[in-house]
Amino acid sequence: MSLRILHISTRLILGGSQENTVLSCEGQARLGHDVHLAFGPIYGPEGSMLERVESFNGVQQAAGTQPIVTHEVTHMVRDVNPFSDRAALCELERLIAAIEPDIVHTHSSKAGILGRFAAWEHLRRHRGTGARRPGVVHTIHGPPFMPLEGGWMSRAKILATNALYAALERRAARRCHLVVCVADAMRTQFLDRGIGRPEQYVTVRSGMEIEPYVFPQAGEGREQVRARLGLREDDFVIGTVARLAQHKGHDDILDALAQTMRSRPQFKLLWVGDGWWADRLRRRIEALGLRDRVVLTGLVAPERIPGLVRAMDVLCHPSYREGLPRTVPQALLCGVCPVAYDVDGTGEICREMETGRLVAPGDVSGLGEALQWLADHPEERHALASRGRAECIEQFDARRMVSQLEEVYRHALDRV
Repeated sequence: MSLRILHISTRLILGGSQENTVLSCEGQARLGHDVHLAFGPIYGPEGSMLERVESFNGVQQAAGTQPIVTHEVTHMVRDVNPFSDRAALCELERLIAAIEPDIVHTHSSKAGILGRFAAWEHLRRHRGTGARRPGVVHTIHGPPFMPLEGGWMSRAKILATNALYAALERRAARRCHLVVCVADAMRTQFLDRGIGRPEQYVTVRSGMEIEPYVFPQAGEGREQVRARLGLREDDFVIGTVARLAQHKGHDDILDALAQTMRSRPQFKLLWVGDGWWADRLRRRIEALGLRDRVVLTGLVAPERIPGLVRAMDVLCHPSYREGLPRTVPQALLCGVCPVAYDVDGTGEICREMETGRLVAPGDVSGLGEALQWLADHPEERHALASRGRAECIEQFDARRMVSQLEEVYRHALDRV
């Protein structure tokens, strides 16, 4: 049965939740569904997924098949803003009324709250009129709750913000039929805060196009990419793929390795991505005397990511807040061992001494020790990556995700 599906995302920047959303849209359009994608204005140094959608639409139109219809919600912004949020809610209500979707599928916290409220209001207004009554589905890509840090004033502000988000999420959970989690940890965290009911939750791994990671494309082999980056074969390359942002842990990598890098010249850092903290991190690298030891790629096209990951010996992802970071399974698909902080769903795929090294959040010395151990134990490092690779091939294929979402939508429509 062909469905009319409306996906709603806060911003279509380059990121894990946005890639998940776009791949879902593409897979559903290929199945013959009428797919719409709504999002707020795209700005800043994080890049955009819109070009990917437009490229896909060009292929679809040339083949005479259904493209993804895009809609910009002009007032939907990431930060809490009562005036913009109210205007965005009205925009979404008008959009849902115009499209009359069978499914409204929201992504991320802001779009998830506003989108679910708008969809439920449409249901309320048209109950008994014969109009389309959408099944409402929300995906938790990562928790909106910030970890407590800083002085007492900062911690008090974080506590207040977390309490606000929890209250809004509790109300939004009463306005949707099913909640999709990319990791089991999301279900536990939300239920612990009284958000939703256990029967609402279902886990669907965040799918990706696995082939470029498993099978190197022409010119994207390890040696070729290293040569372009000025890295030698005997360098031990510790990489990250993440926005240069506060909670991603780039400072922790420098704290963990600065002294070691002075005594072990083969240690190099490869940082893939850009963000609001780029200039500050560059200044810190310069102050530590590590300018020649850190390669910063800046923003790169998504199709370059597999080759850059393959050029690494270890992926280091000391992020303080994640759903289930896509960069971890991407590394394993490339045969690269991950080291990550044990936050949220990360430990579901990066398991200590099974498929990688897992470190307590903020344990900078433990992070440095894990990275040095992997450098000194190459056979064990390759064995960890190999074990995780087989698991990720099975769990993270985008086609599997799209197939599972078909079942989620069917169950959501059964609950309307």
